[in-house]
Amino acid sequence: MLTFAVLGPFEVRAGDQPVHVGGRLPRRLLAILVAGEGRPVSEESLAEGLWGDRPPRNPAGALQVYVSRLRRVLPGTALQRSVSGYRLVAPDTDVERFRGHLVRARASAADERHSDAHESFEAALRLWRGTPYEDLGDDPSTAAVRAALLEQRDSAQEEAAAALLATGEHAGAVAALEPLVHAAPYRERRWTLLALALYRSGRQADALNAVRRVRTLLAEELGVDPGPELRRLEGRILSQDPDLAPVGGTIATRGDRPLTSFIGRDADLALLSRLFGTHRLVTVVGPAGAGKTRLAVEWAGRDAVVRLADVTDPAHLVSAVAAAVGVTGFTGDPYETLVERLRMHGKALVLDNCEHLVGDVAALVVDLLDRVPGLRVVATSRSPLGVDGEHHLPLGPLAADDAVTLLADRIRAGRPGWIEQDADRRDLRRLADALDRLPLALELAAARVRTFGVRGLVENLDDRFTVLGRIPRSTMTPHATLQEAVAWSFGLLSAEEHAFAVRLWPYEGGFPLEAAGSAAKLGTLISLVDQSVVTAETSGSTARYGMLETIRAYGRSVDEDPAATRAAHARWVRELVGRAEGDLQGVRSATTMAALRRELPNLRAGLAHDLAHAPVEALRTAARLMWFWIRSGLLAEGNRMLTAALAAAPDAPLGDIVRAEASSAGLHYFTGDVTTARRMLAEANRTVSAQPHHRGLLAEVRYYQALVQLPGGDPEIALDASAEAYAIATETRTTWLIAAASMAWGAALVIAGRTAEGRHRLRAAVRLADASGLVWTAALSELMLAQTLVDAGTGEALPLLRSSLRRFLIEGDLSNQLAVLHNGALALDAADDPAGAALLRDVVHSHQARSDIRSAGTFLQSVVPQGWYEGAPPSRPPTLDQAVAVLTAETRPV
Repeated sequence: MLTFAVLGPFEVRAGDQPVHVGGRLPRRLLAILVAGEGRPVSEESLAEGLWGDRPPRNPAGALQVYVSRLRRVLPGTALQRSVSGYRLVAPDTDVERFRGHLVRARASAADERHSDAHESFEAALRLWRGTPYEDLGDDPSTAAVRAALLEQRDSAQEEAAAALLATGEHAGAVAALEPLVHAAPYRERRWTLLALALYRSGRQADALNAVRRVRTLLAEELGVDPGPELRRLEGRILSQDPDLAPVGGTIATRGDRPLTSFIGRDADLALLSRLFGTHRLVTVVGPAGAGKTRLAVEWAGRDAVVRLADVTDPAHLVSAVAAAVGVTGFTGDPYETLVERLRMHGKALVLDNCEHLVGDVAALVVDLLDRVPGLRVVATSRSPLGVDGEHHLPLGPLAADDAVTLLADRIRAGRPGWIEQDADRRDLRRLADALDRLPLALELAAARVRTFGVRGLVENLDDRFTVLGRIPRSTMTPHATLQEAVAWSFGLLSAEEHAFAVRLWPYEGGFPLEAAGSAAKLGTLISLVDQSVVTAETSGSTARYGMLETIRAYGRSVDEDPAATRAAHARWVRELVGRAEGDLQGVRSATTMAALRRELPNLRAGLAHDLAHAPVEALRTAARLMWFWIRSGLLAEGNRMLTAALAAAPDAPLGDIVRAEASSAGLHYFTGDVTTARRMLAEANRTVSAQPHHRGLLAEVRYYQALVQLPGGDPEIALDASAEAYAIATETRTTWLIAAASMAWGAALVIAGRTAEGRHRLRAAVRLADASGLVWTAALSELMLAQTLVDAGTGEALPLLRSSLRRFLIEGDLSNQLAVLHNGALALDAADDPAGAALLRDVVHSHQARSDIRSAGTFLQSVVPQGWYEGAPPSRPPTLDQAVAVLTAETRPV
């Protein structure tokens, strides 16, 4: 049975399998019919929904064609036509399933079966994947349907949280409600539920703070007070109304807690409770300043936490634990007394700051868990205990919104009259990101806003340890400053680990495993990850490592020779680019492009270093990255770097200067400055042709010289240059250049008026590139071949463009993806699909405005219809994915 999903991007599914119904317009047609909920939709309404004010010449005929195709694609679907229009009879939709779940959930809630109610509400909400009827416009009827569904979803989210709260899962309800109040801060029921959940979690101060947060929000932004329900709840919390306690229970009061509100860790708190319920040993692991101790105190209460930070001698470990759990005045073996106490105690053992005693703590915990069968242990540490059966709760930076909320809350605590403006929020986000969103750093920064202001603080973070100052008196951390907290981590490293960690501070945006160097360093890297000095991101296809900015700053501050460390990083960048240069034109070009994109922050840092200290190396590296700059759409950045390097290295070897000038010419070509590109390559050709030992470089220059004649250049130059490039490449057996020069030769024949010969050679270039595994060259050959066929009426252009686009997508070549889309717009326009052509054109226009890529009118297609890319681009342009879907859908062939 087919299911139509409209609670997000439109989808049709047969069971778990997606059904492809065509491009944007067929999906939109079906979405309009689903929105009709079985009622007929007139042809006029359908035409307006599909094409707006730009209908085809025969909208009724085009509509019949789409309906006919849909009936073939969706057999068994009752898509009926009547005098009133078209309708979809009794479709199975995610909207109906959503409403069915709500009916069952509310019935369960009415019967006080709260767990069943919560499960049904969650099942309803899981059907949502985005904005309902996302494929449709914003006309009044669609907007009304969309608004009604969004209101039903918002209400269901609140009812789900209320049901969870009614089950007694107070911490889980808090974790569910925090993002809900951020998403819709004016819905007072969410704040009411959040305050109640916090209160029932034993967090009275946070409950009151939640009420006051919404009171401030409503007053500042709407000029109104909270409603009567919220005001009543505030009074009941202040009076500790016993009726607020859960049925059959009392409010949790797990010991003493800090005075400040607890922000951004509700999900972690709920997860700790779940892990503790199923596992006997849970270790909260994270870097300095992540808030491990605060999480443990919020979970267990201050009095229940065994602080080990002050225990410097392992011999005192047992006595410290014994004293913390109430063992006093013992006369026998203190360890045996501790064991007996824990057997009678019946509570969790919470050990804080274990990293400096990790081996001794591990041995103690293993023995205690063995001898006290009912014991459960929670530990906090910068590294795991390494015990069999241990479960980790990683604690990293706060979520971005939570970090900003924490900053704003702490700033208001020191400056009660401070009111957050939009500009402040942007600066707060920058400040939070610069401080790794670590709670300790954020708390310190908030205290310094009084001195520097938010923006001034961001601008002075180069010396963050001095600027952030001392930690206020608190029992939450044993360290006096943030620098001391990080130094504690470094002090626990071996000499080899310390040296390796300091070597890593120049890496921007992380680094791959290969940057670790020899296999002997792999164990050191693993140890640094275990000790929370280095972060590891392993969710993608390639493992990636990095350091928080605060840890990088500390590494730089203790580096005895930072210039040498920075130079070593720049040398690694040069070696990376040197290895990648050949692959950018070879069979590994797609994976090489992806790898270089991941390393873009490191490329920038390495180039900046070399520009100042080794300009010839900067010149060489920037030139080697020519196709990376082009294919990533980073044309302006690449040319700025090449121009600066050429100016900084006037005495560089001739080959390096020529290669850099040729690279700059290529970038100029893709920005639309063909005159400069042709002039630069003509000069490069004159320079290098007189140097017989630069034959390989001459072949590349001649290949590029042939390309930049397209379109409208000198056919004779293009023919001579491509032929010479092909001859030298064949002589030197340079595989990628043989195929590329063959492609350029075919294009030169076309602009010389020998179209049939040119097409034959372009087809041969596709076959040659495919045989050699050169995906990018095959893609560009197909694009050029399609450009010669758009107006030929043979039906070949669109299939070639689709194939070319798929290849460029694999290669990650944005510039040429846009070139294909421009030519696709021409082809769709000729095929009487103005809507599809307009969508592709809008995508190209928006990218041109953002990146200076001028892909229209390149290679063999000089046609740019008047007005296509004039003026400002659309304010809400379609996405590149939407353009790809339109072009790759089956449409009328040209």
